[in-house]
Amino acid sequence: MTNNDPGVARALAAAGPPPGMAIFQLPTGTYETPAALAFQGGSFRDRRQFAATAVLVQHPEGDVLIDAGFGAQAEEHIRMLPSFRRSPHHLGSTVSEQLDAAGYDRTRLSGVILTHSHWDHVSGLDSLDVPILVTDEELRYADHNRGDRVFRRVAAGHDVRGYSFDGPAHLGFPASHDLHGDGSVVIVPAPGHTTGSVVVLVTVRPDQRFAFIGDLAWQLEGVTHRVQRPLLMRILADSDSARIRQDLARVTALSPYMQIVPAHDARGYDGIPLLVPGRTTSRAS
Repeated sequence: MTNNDPGVARALAAAGPPPGMAIFQLPTGTYETPAALAFQGGSFRDRRQFAATAVLVQHPEGDVLIDAGFGAQAEEHIRMLPSFRRSPHHLGSTVSEQLDAAGYDRTRLSGVILTHSHWDHVSGLDSLDVPILVTDEELRYADHNRGDRVFRRVAAGHDVRGYSFDGPAHLGFPASHDLHGDGSVVIVPAPGHTTGSVVVLVTVRPDQRFAFIGDLAWQLEGVTHRVQRPLLMRILADSDSARIRQDLARVTALSPYMQIVPAHDARGYDGIPLLVPGRTTSRAS
C-alpha cells in the first residue's frame, strides 16, 4: 500500500461524513512509564506520561465516546491490578465531569466504543450510564482475564452491546463494522494486544481523518519507527505479537492519509480540541 494506492483513495472517497460532525479529546489523567518499556529502542531515562484520554465523536445520528479514561473510582481500580501494573499516576477530571462542565446534553450520547477492555480504557465507565459497544471476542477475553478485573466491575449494570464485523475489508483490514452506515465511524479488527482489540477510523471531514489505534502501539514511535513493544512487554501485555506487526504495517500505510492516535501518546491528540462550554455542536435536524 503506497501513498497513491488507488484502493485507499477509493475507500477514503466513499466516506460521507454528514454536516454537524465534530471531535473532541477528554484527557482524564496520566501514568508514568519509561520509554524503554514502551517501544523497542526507548530509553529508561526518557520518562513518558502515558495519556488516559477519551474521545467524543459527535454525529447527527448519535454521539459516541471512544474509550472512557480514568473514572471516579480509579484509585480503587488501580488497587485491583497486579502490583507490577501499578504505575505513578495523576488523576484529572473524569469524562463524566468534563461533559457536565461543558454543558453537554447527555441524551445525545449513544454509547462508548471500547478499543479494548483494559482498566485504563474502561475505568470511566463507572460514572457513565450509556451502552458499551465492544466486540464479542473482547467480551470473551474480558471474562477470562484474571489480571484485570476492572471491566467486569464497571460494566455491571450497563447495556453491553457486542457486535461483529459484518462489513467488507476496509483500508487494508480484513473486515469492518460501519457504525452509522456512512463511512464516518468505521471499526476494524486488530486483535493483537487483546484478542478483541479494534482500531476506530473516524472521518469528520474529507480533510480531517483519524485512526484511533488503542494499544496497538503505546507511543507514536511504534508507528513512525515501525517497532513493537520490547520483548518482555510483549510477553506480559500482548496476545499475538505477529498480528500486531501486521496491523502496525497497515496503520503505518494509512499515516499519509490520516492522523494516527495511539491511546497513550498525548502527541497523537494534537489538534483535537478540548471539550469546553460553548464548543459542542448542535444536532443536525
